[in-house]
Formats: sequence, structure tokens, C-alpha cells
Amino acid sequence: MSSLNLDDFTDLIERPDGGMRRDAEARRERQIVPPGSLGRLDDLGEWLAAAQGTVPVRAVEQPRVVLFAGDHGIAGLEVSARPAGSAVELVRDVLEGSRPVSVLARRLGVPLRVVDMALDCDPEALPADVVRHRVRRGSGRIDTEDALTAEEARQAFLAGVAVADEEADSGTDLVVLGDLSVGGTTAAGVLVAALCGTDASVVTGRGGLAVDDLAWMRKCAAIRDALRRARPVLGDQLQLLATVGGADLTAMTGFLLQAAVRKMPVILDGVVGAACALVAQRVAFRAPDWWLAGHLSGEPGQAKALDRMALEPLLDQGVTVGEGAGALLALPLVQAAAALAAELPEVGKD
Repeated sequence: MSSLNLDDFTDLIERPDGGMRRDAEARRERQIVPPGSLGRLDDLGEWLAAAQGTVPVRAVEQPRVVLFAGDHGIAGLEVSARPAGSAVELVRDVLEGSRPVSVLARRLGVPLRVVDMALDCDPEALPADVVRHRVRRGSGRIDTEDALTAEEARQAFLAGVAVADEEADSGTDLVVLGDLSVGGTTAAGVLVAALCGTDASVVTGRGGLAVDDLAWMRKCAAIRDALRRARPVLGDQLQLLATVGGADLTAMTGFLLQAAVRKMPVILDGVVGAACALVAQRVAFRAPDWWLAGHLSGEPGQAKALDRMALEPLLDQGVTVGEGAGALLALPLVQAAAALAAELPEVGKD
């Protein structure tokens, strides 16, 4: 498809340090609270030690919320409760601090970054640092046309890689990854169905605003039609993203892979992030070892993708709003696990 060789990620991505994980497990057995009594927090602390390559584990002190934004042409079929082309309104609300993810990020003291990849608006409508990676205005209607050209897919993927490098270079030690899109869950459903070999009805959910039955049927039909276009290109992951993904989903996939290269842990949010992670797993089988599933969103496509990657959600609070909010709720749990692993004293030590 281009000079970009996704196979390189297989060699570039290493697993988290297994030796450090064993050392963390041994240290946990010596701490004053019996092993297992903290439930999954024990496993999280050990996972972080392996990801960081150090025992005791370091505190997660510089997390960051990164949200990739875009509009999808398939939204024109009224598969979403939001009007087609209106993702810019979500972006503005996030930047102004009035969305759930904005409130949570502010309360938790976590910086928030929005990356416009394909919003259907003039770039002058948003700050320059938000739009500087944009590939195009909106993504194609995937039931009848490709979401992106080959060159646009390459640019979007490399933009995601660049954002991951920017975060790692700035000292970010964990990313909460989410999306701001209209029509994105439909594209995500196509990717999950294609990669898991299932029918459209198995992966079709009702989206963040819970569409009615007629909209769900339209969404299911759109996924079915796009799925026919996806199956012939399953062997080429970048072509798959160009055909039925979109600029934001393609960038998220590149981000996830490069974050694993840079050994930067990521908490996934909903079905869009899970779909991108599933594509990334096809590229590099070790990549999911660097990710956590923040929460269960209720979207059947997300559950299917997480099961395929053997990722167990940290929380199940019924959060369907998207935009990284559910994943951000899981961040304090991860930080608590790090604190307990590092600060609980060992038996017989002062």
C-alpha cells in the first residue's frame, strides 16, 4: 500500500519485563497484607512494575488523556443519535470543559489533549494545536466507498505514531485513550466483525446516546454492507483501515502500536479504542501486553474485541458516554495499585 511497513512493529515491540514482574510478585509476598487480599490491585501493581521495568513500581505521576477526533460519512445514514458532521461540537465542549471527560480530567488533575484527524469543519474553527495533524475533512461513507485513500491512511497512521512519540518524549507515563466522533462506533463495529469473523448483528450496539430501534437497524445494515467491502482486504491492516476505518481510527491504531514500542502503558476506553487495538494486535501480537481495558461500555463490539485480546475490563459502571470518560474513571484504580505495591511495608522491616 505504501513504503510504510507495519511488519516492523512485530520486531520493535517487546513484552513487558517478565523478570521484573516475578520480582514484583516476590516482593508482594513479603508485604504485610497477605497476597491476594487486595484482589486485582495486586495484579495491576505487578503489571505496572513489568511495564516500567522497575521494582518497586513507580507512581503514575504524568498521565494524559488523548482523544482522537473525526467525523464519519456513514453517519449520514442516521446511524447515530448525533447529526452527521457534528463531532466538532463535542470537541468544543471538551475544550471548554463542559463534557464528562473534561470534568473528570479537571477533578483528577490530568491534562487532556484533543487531536483532530477528520472533523467536518473548517480548521480555523479550532485551535492550531488541535488541527495540526488533520488528514482530511470527514471520512468516506464506508458502506459504498473507502473511508480514506491509501495516502491518507498512511498519513493518519503516521500521525498517530507521531502523537505517541510526542507524549513519550514529554514524559507522559500512561495514556487514557479515547475518541470524539460521530459514526465512529459504526466503523468500529465493522472492524470488529471483520477481524472476529462474526455477523453485523453480533457487534452492533446503540452508541453512546442509545439510538432507537430503527436507527439500530440502519446501523446494523450499514455495518453489514461495509463488512462486505472489508473482508477482501483483511490481509492488509492498513488497507482495512483505509477501506472501512477512518482517519481517527487509523491514527489511534498507529498510536497504540507506537505507544507499545515506547513502552508507554495505555488505558483503552470504549468500542472504538477496542476495535483499533484489535487491528493493532493483528499487526503485532505482543502489543496488547501494554494496554489495559478501562471499563465495560455495554457495546457488544467492545466485549467481543476485548475477549479476543484477553483483556478484562477494570470497571463496569454502565458508562456509555464515550470520549474516554469510562477509561479515565479507571485511572485512580491503577494509581492506587501502584501506591500499594510501592508503599506497603514488608514483614519484619520498619
